[in-house]
Amino acid sequence: MDGYRIEHDSMGEVRVPEKNWWGAQTQRSFENFKIGTEKMPTELIDAFAVLKLGAARTNAKLGKLSQEKLDLIEKACSEIREGKLAGEFPLAVWQTGSGTQTNMNLNEVIANRANALGGGAVKLHPNDDVNMSQSSNDTFPAAMHIAAVRETENRLLPEVRALAEEIHRLERENEGIIKTGRTHLQDATPIALSQEMSGWRAMLEKSAAMIASSLEGVRELALGGTAVGTGLNAPKGFDWMVAEEISGLCGTRFVTAENKFHSLTSKDELVFAHGALKALAADMMKIANDVRWLASGPRCGLGELFIPENEPGSSIMPGKVNPTQCEAVTMVAVQVMANDTAVGLAASQGNFELNVYMPVCIYNYLQSIRLLADACRSFRVNCVAGIRPNRERIAQNLSASLMLVTALNPVIGYDNAAKVAKKAYAENITLREAAVALGLLTEEEFDRHVQPEKMV
Repeated sequence: MDGYRIEHDSMGEVRVPEKNWWGAQTQRSFENFKIGTEKMPTELIDAFAVLKLGAARTNAKLGKLSQEKLDLIEKACSEIREGKLAGEFPLAVWQTGSGTQTNMNLNEVIANRANALGGGAVKLHPNDDVNMSQSSNDTFPAAMHIAAVRETENRLLPEVRALAEEIHRLERENEGIIKTGRTHLQDATPIALSQEMSGWRAMLEKSAAMIASSLEGVRELALGGTAVGTGLNAPKGFDWMVAEEISGLCGTRFVTAENKFHSLTSKDELVFAHGALKALAADMMKIANDVRWLASGPRCGLGELFIPENEPGSSIMPGKVNPTQCEAVTMVAVQVMANDTAVGLAASQGNFELNVYMPVCIYNYLQSIRLLADACRSFRVNCVAGIRPNRERIAQNLSASLMLVTALNPVIGYDNAAKVAKKAYAENITLREAAVALGLLTEEEFDRHVQPEKMV
């Protein structure tokens, strides 16, 4: 049986498992919040490690932290970032709304691990040293922003762009294929398959650009505001210096928030940025729905696209194959749209000098990034890469479309063209036969004016 050791905090003694590096405050939170299975995201923990390292370096530059202590904090933070201490961050999302115990979880683990690495030569305190010049109230929102920017840039945007490029490849390969367009789920004038696909690509490119643009506000860090935005106990210059340190560590730009009173209590930058994630989700929903509708069948649907057959689709219907990748994408889209509601509601609860819905806000934000990135990759690799046109069905549907009659508007007028379409539909004959029967055109005249390839 694992043993325990006694740790102390301002409230007294706490028994902590001997095998773990955390301390009293982490243990209290672990015991007091047995709610759900959702834990603080690993992306946030990594962002916190970056933040603590950046703060320690800044404090050392300002003469507040010794080089010996900085060296030990560097080593402990490196172990966190390398995943060597992954089991040391067990706290639930459903804890204090400021994320104080997660901040203290990092402080305690870094201090205890650093002390062990130092062999007791230098004694670090979680509050006095690791949390120096900081408060949970400015570190947690700063870590949220660091995690959001890094995951968006490093994880999501590359996958969105890769999917857009895969669709661009399909465009180039399928140039010259003319098919029936559809509006209101009804037949419309012709369109090139490559044109239809270009719409999907442009959606992804636009979404990527909007997401990248939305990060500008998220690059602002609350660090230096400490408890209520006044910067109490933080030395002059700490805020902009620590932002520069964190920028260097992350390889991307962060700046200090101009107004710390705003950055502690408002989460509007995350609401705005998640709105761009929701826009991507909406586009992904549309693209996946288009693909599965165009691939519907195989005999009794539209059947204009072939998609990869990845697994059996039914436990009772032999041979059935379903558009499972499309379905996964659409479920992800629904979850992201729901997350947007949670992020917005959480951000609306900034009372006085602090928002206390921050853990649920960043949990949903990071989940959206993770799901969208994974869905883009899975959809690209397991579906889009294998899409092929069903040329025979596309030609059949195009030739049967009544909306080819639109090409006759300039020749016989809208009203007469409508008569041709309605007669062809009512009598189940071709447009050419209807036009000739109505005495509006000869067969040769019809063929000269109705050429689908010239209608796109």
